Amino acid sequence: MKLRSALLLVPATLALAAALLAPATAGGATARPGHAPTTLRELAKQQHIKIGSAVDVAALAAEADYRRVLNREFNSITAENAMKWESIEPQRGVFDWSGADAIVANARRNHQAIRGHTLAWHNQLPTWITDNEANFTAAELRGILRRHVMTEAGRYRGQIRAWDVLNEAVADGGGLRDTIWLRKLGPGYIADLFRWAHQADPHAKLYYNDYNLESDQAKFDTMFQVVTDLLEDGVPIHGVGFQGHLDIQFSFPDFAGHMKRITDLGLEVAITEADVRMFLPVTDEKLATQASYYSQMMSACIANRRCTEYTVWGYTDRHSWVPGFFEGQGAACLLDENLAPKPAYDALLALGGKRT
Repeated sequence: MKLRSALLLVPATLALAAALLAPATAGGATARPGHAPTTLRELAKQQHIKIGSAVDVAALAAEADYRRVLNREFNSITAENAMKWESIEPQRGVFDWSGADAIVANARRNHQAIRGHTLAWHNQLPTWITDNEANFTAAELRGILRRHVMTEAGRYRGQIRAWDVLNEAVADGGGLRDTIWLRKLGPGYIADLFRWAHQADPHAKLYYNDYNLESDQAKFDTMFQVVTDLLEDGVPIHGVGFQGHLDIQFSFPDFAGHMKRITDLGLEVAITEADVRMFLPVTDEKLATQASYYSQMMSACIANRRCTEYTVWGYTDRHSWVPGFFEGQGAACLLDENLAPKPAYDALLALGGKRT
C-alpha cells in the first residue's frame, strides 16, 4: 500500500514467544455443507479460497483477544510489516527475524497459509540503502538486492504459499515508478527479482502486487504489459495481487473485468490488502456502503476460479493504518476497535455456499 514507511515494526518480545507456546485456541473450523458459515474460515472452506488478514506483530504478542479472533477467522495471514526489508535487516548484515519468525510460527500452529510480503519495494527500505544510493554502483546494488531476495525467500523456503515479489513498481497514471531500483538497475531488475525468488523457493507462487489496478486504467495497462513481457520471456511469475484499498466516496471499480484480463493470461489473481475507508463519523448508511464494497470484492474473487485469496489489510479498526494516513477517515475494517463484527463481516458470511 502507499505511504506506509512510517509504520515501523515493533520488535517481537518475549511475550510473543510465550503466547506462541500456549495452546492454540482457534484451529480450523469445519464448514458444514448446506449451512451458512459462521466464521470466515468456514466461508473460505466452502468457497475453496484463502481468506486472510495482515498481522500486526505487536498486537499478536500482547493481545490475547486479537490472537484469538485472528486464528478463529482466517486460514491465511500476511505479515503487515515484519517481513519488510527495514524490519529484517535494519543494519547492513545485521538481521532481526524475530517478528517474521513469530508470525510464521503462529500460522503453522493454527493451520494458516502464509503470504510473504514483500521482497522488493521502494518504501520501508533500511536507511543504509536509501542514504547511500549515490555511493552504490549498479553492480553492487544488484548484488545487495539479489542477496536480500535469496536470504529472505530462502529462509522460509517451503513455508510461504505466495510471495509478493515486487510491490508497487508502476506509477499512478502509468509507466514504471521512479525508484532506486529503476534508477540504478534499469527495468531488467523486475525479471531478475522473479528469477531469484524462484531460485530461492521454487515451490512458492510469485506475484506482482499493486494498488488501484482495478480503477487506474493507465496503471493497469502498464502492469499488464510488464506481466505479459515477463511471461513471453519465460520469467517465473504466477499471479497479480490487487490490493483493494477502497474509499466509499468513490464508485465501486472494475475488479472483475481487470482480474479476468490477468487470469486469461493463465495467471492467478488475489485480493491482497482489502479495506474500505470512510470519512468519520460512522453512520449506518456508510456502514451499508462499506459492506457492499467488501461483498462485491469477495464476489468478484469467488466468480473467478483463478482467484486464490481474499486478504484484508488488518481485520480490526483497533490497528488500522488508515487514520494515520487519510485525515478524517477511518473505520475501514471488518471488525470495530472492540472486535465486534460490522455489517461488512456479515455481508461476507452471506456469500456462503458452493463456488460456481
